[in-house]
Amino acid sequence: MIRLVRSFAWSALFAPALLAQDPAPATPPAPTAPATKVAAKKQETPVYDEKADARQQVAQALAKAKKENQRVLIQWGANWCGWCKWLAATMKSDRGVSHELLYEYQVVHVDVGRFDKHMDLAKELGAEFKAIPFLTLLDADGKPLAQQNTEPFETKVDGKDGHDPQKLVAFLKEHAAKPLVAADVLAAGLAQAKQSGKRVFLHFGAPWCGWCHRLENWMARPEVAALLAKDFVDVKIDNDRMTGGEAVYKAQLQTAGQEASGIPWFVFLDGEGKLLAHATGPKGNVGFPYQPEEVEHFGTMLKAAKQNLSDAEVATLVQMLHENRKADEAKKKGSAAGTPAMPATPLVPTGPQ
Repeated sequence: MIRLVRSFAWSALFAPALLAQDPAPATPPAPTAPATKVAAKKQETPVYDEKADARQQVAQALAKAKKENQRVLIQWGANWCGWCKWLAATMKSDRGVSHELLYEYQVVHVDVGRFDKHMDLAKELGAEFKAIPFLTLLDADGKPLAQQNTEPFETKVDGKDGHDPQKLVAFLKEHAAKPLVAADVLAAGLAQAKQSGKRVFLHFGAPWCGWCHRLENWMARPEVAALLAKDFVDVKIDNDRMTGGEAVYKAQLQTAGQEASGIPWFVFLDGEGKLLAHATGPKGNVGFPYQPEEVEHFGTMLKAAKQNLSDAEVATLVQMLHENRKADEAKKKGSAAGTPAMPATPLVPTGPQ
């Protein structure tokens, strides 16, 4: 579908009505909703954070992509742009598209205002566009891999304008990073640990696993990472995304004499790959250590594997986990009634929901 805005010169972009590829649906407007529903709709979280620092957003996304062997997908757009919101909605609601984004991409929505915001960043990244939404795809080092006008993805379903999920999935798959080999990732971690005289903190996770992300985010906190780095090389095996990830997971379970009981699950290894401690405690897999007994088991693991960490530093890490739980509990008490409570245990199934 070719839209009116493409027939205008760049100067026409300064006219608000022509700023988007198509700021309004081509189909007749639906009947006006009741005032209460309209008001509720206006309170929905906008797609684009108009106050965000786009450079910081992209930098953070690149850091995560580097760590996870992913790409960064930037969607340039604005909250007044209908096509931008429709594209974001398709990316969120379509199972195939959302799965590909969750597994292979860090997504950043950059607000361009009325083409007067973050245009310098767009230029630096090689994104030249006269209509939005527009997609820029970066590798984990920030190198542009693709600049994509979204018109080829547009379609009409049941008389409504939107985007073709199959075409979006094909585009995303075409530019996804090559999967890492789990055995190679572990071997590199072990070699680094052996050379530096450290141990390996080997943890298993998957993109769909919320508790895995909680563990990873906690480990990435500067004050936590600094302490763990005294004794451990951080090695993550993604059971779903890495080639042979599940096989490495099962091999470590077998070495530990344990049955699969959910992820995250982790072990401490020496530089030769010898098992020093594992995350299955008296009451099962501690996952992300959350409940008091789970946190205490994690402390026991640290004491069994540490070389450079002092007892006081181990106690500090344990206390940080206890404080994490207490902060969550305080937040729940202060939250509005009806807010879903956090599960009592951090274990999650070993496959997607």
